[in-house]
Amino acid sequence: MDVLKKWGFIQEEGKYLRVILLEDEETVHNAFFDRGFKEVDNEN
Repeated sequence: MDVLKKWGFIQEEGKYLRVILLEDEETVHNAFFDRGFKEVDNEN
């Protein structure tokens, strides 16, 4: 099963939400607050 993972910051909760999508990129397989998410600064 191929899945796609996406994260988004939920302002009201002050947390990042991880959403796992199926291959069709529309069907949600799972969603949960990701306690281990670390934002990366890609600027050099």
